[in-house]
Amino acid sequence: MKRPLYNDLRPKIRLSEIEKMIRVHRIIVPPLSRATLVRMCEDGTLETAGNAPTKLGWLVYEDSFRRWAESLDAQ
Repeated sequence: MKRPLYNDLRPKIRLSEIEKMIRVHRIIVPPLSRATLVRMCEDGTLETAGNAPTKLGWLVYEDSFRRWAESLDAQ
């Protein structure tokens, strides 16, 4: 039995959760400001669901955030 809905689903994270993860896990110190994270959403650095904030705010694809965090180690 196929489950096509679940295969195409990409988990999303609210921008406020990304802020917390950056601070708690010390991904980059000092942590990025909210304005910088919003700019990263707008310029495509962080892949988002839609081109603007939703009713829940910016929703960032989890895999996109992981790629960005891993790219910091590659430099």
